[in-house]
Amino acid sequence: MTVVTRFAPSPTGFLHIGGGRTALFNWLYAKRHGGKMLLRIEDTDRERSTDAAIAAILDGIKWLGLDWDRDVVYQFSRAARHREVAESLLAKGRAYYCYASQQELEEMRETARKEGRPLRYDGRWRDRDPSEAPEGVKPVIRLKAPTEGETVVEDEVQGRVVWQNKDLDDLVLLRSDGTPTYMLAVVVDDHDMDVTHVIRGDDHLTNAARQTQIYQALGWGVPKMAHIPLIHGPDGAKLSKRHGALGVEAYRSMGYLPEALRNYLVRLGWSHGDQEIFSTQEMIDAFDLGSIGRSPARFDFAKLENLNGHYMRQADDEQLVQALEDLLPELDKDEHHLGRTLKPALRQKLIAAMPGLKERAKTLVELLDSAYYLYAQRPLHLDEKAASLLADGRSRLVGVAEKLEALSDWSAQSVEAVVREHAEAIGAKLGQVAQPLRAALTGRATSPGLFDVMAVLGKDETLLRLRDQTKDAPAA
Repeated sequence: MTVVTRFAPSPTGFLHIGGGRTALFNWLYAKRHGGKMLLRIEDTDRERSTDAAIAAILDGIKWLGLDWDRDVVYQFSRAARHREVAESLLAKGRAYYCYASQQELEEMRETARKEGRPLRYDGRWRDRDPSEAPEGVKPVIRLKAPTEGETVVEDEVQGRVVWQNKDLDDLVLLRSDGTPTYMLAVVVDDHDMDVTHVIRGDDHLTNAARQTQIYQALGWGVPKMAHIPLIHGPDGAKLSKRHGALGVEAYRSMGYLPEALRNYLVRLGWSHGDQEIFSTQEMIDAFDLGSIGRSPARFDFAKLENLNGHYMRQADDEQLVQALEDLLPELDKDEHHLGRTLKPALRQKLIAAMPGLKERAKTLVELLDSAYYLYAQRPLHLDEKAASLLADGRSRLVGVAEKLEALSDWSAQSVEAVVREHAEAIGAKLGQVAQPLRAALTGRATSPGLFDVMAVLGKDETLLRLRDQTKDAPAA
C-alpha cells in the first residue's frame, strides 16, 4: 500500500500557523513512508474563498520548504461528483429526501434547548414517503445513519474513540439548492484521491464519526485517522493573535528563517527524546504519529527566537544576505533607505560583516537593524545611548583620525593597534576610546566587534564618519 496523505485548507484567509504544522506533519509522514502528500483546496464556501487566499496558502507552503504531489484539487470543481454520490446513497436506501422547513428545524432546536437536549434533527422524514411532501419545498438529502450500536474511530493519536449512534443524527449530504455539504465532499474527495491517512486538527474529531458513517454507508474503506491537538498560547488559552496565531507570511515578515520555523513547528506536539534541533532528513527519518502527544502544544516565541538564532548562526553568509534581500519588500516602511534590492557594494560589505552580525541577532529584522552602520547615510543619526557615549567621550577621540589616516595597510588588526596606542597615549583605557568611537561610526552603543566594523567600512568611510562626529571637539 502506498501511503497517501493530504493537506486540505479552506482558502478563507492566509495559511495560519496551525495549518502550517498540519501540512508539515502530513508531508513528513508521507516522506517517511515513501508515499505522497496531496493538496486539496476546500473552496466550497464561495462567499469567503478568494484567489488571494489560495495564492497565499500555496506561497506559505512553498516558503516552509514543503511540496505536494500531483495537481492541486479544487473541491468546488467536483460538485457534480459529490451530487452523484449523494444520489447513489438515495438509490440504495442509505439516504432520504427531507422536506422539513426552516421553521420546523427552528422549532426542533428550540424544543431541544428548553429540554436541555443536544440540538439534533429528529428524523421526521426518515421513513415517510416523498408523496407526502408539502408543495414548493425543495428537499435536502440526509444520510440514513444507524440508530443503534456505536461508531468507532481507532485514532492514531487519540486512541479508540467511541460514539453512541443514538447520539448522532441524520446529517445533510446535499442542500436544497443541490450543493454538497462539507461532510460529503471531504469523504468523496478523500476516497477518489486514494487518501490512506487523514492527519488533521482534533477540532475535526466529531467530524470523523460523521464521515465514518458516510464511508460505511457507501461501502468504502475508511482511511486511518490521526487527530492532532490544537496549538495553545503560553498561558494555556486557545491560540489567538496576541499569542502568535498569525499567518505563516507574518513570520516571514518578522524575519524568521523557514528552516527554523519548520523545526519549531515539528516540535509543537511531537517529540523525539530530548532532541530539539532537526535537519529536514532527521525529521523525516524520525517522524511517527505515535509520538504526538494528546495535550495541546503551547506556542513560545522565546523558543522560536532562540531556534531562529541557532539557524542564523549556522547559515552560510551569502545565503543570509540573500534572505535579507528577499525580506526587503516585506518591510512596510523603508526606514533603512535600502529600496527593494541591495546595491553590489553594500552586498559585499554585508557578506564581509556577516560573521560578526549573525552572532547576536535572533531574526533577520534584528540582523538588518544591527547592520545599520553599513547602510546608514552620513551624517549618522545617533540613538540615545550612542549620543550619550559620544558626548562623554568625544574629546578622547581627538587625534585618532590622523593616526588612522597614516595607515597604509587597513585591517582589523592594524586599526586595533592604532586605537590601543592612542588610548595609551592619552592615559585612557581601551574601552574609554572604543565606546565613543563605536558610537561615532555606527550610531549605536552596541555592534559587532569594533575593529571588524572599521575593517568592513573601509578607511575612507571610517574617517569621514569619525570627522563628522569629532569636528570642533576639544582634546582630552
